[in-house]
Amino acid sequence: MIGRLRDWAKAVKTDLVAVYLAGRDPRTPPLAKVVAIITVAYALSPIDLIPDFIPVLGYLDDLIVVPLGLMIVIRMIPADLLREFLDRAGTMGRLPANRIAAAAILAVWVLITLSGIAWVWSRRRFSG
Repeated sequence: MIGRLRDWAKAVKTDLVAVYLAGRDPRTPPLAKVVAIITVAYALSPIDLIPDFIPVLGYLDDLIVVPLGLMIVIRMIPADLLREFLDRAGTMGRLPANRIAAAAILAVWVLITLSGIAWVWSRRRFSG
């Protein structure tokens, strides 16, 4: 069972690299490109919908959201193009390091957090 789980994790990693390549390729359909970018950003984001420190549920969102996003994107990409991305992903092995993308993901989360704080602050101030 551990061997099958390891093979599944390796396949997800390869699919993630392929989807990353699809998100950067001009031949990818626009909607697939958007979903690809969101999926890869979520997979790489240090902040999850459910924080990892919450027992079981913290990792469950990663085990559901990322593979589900990958499955959706993979179905949206033409088969011949997907094969090309998977072949390239197999030779790459992992995603390239990109500090600009990391900074962009962090900036989005900071903006979301600040917007939430501002909204709560405004509601508190006007409620009484």
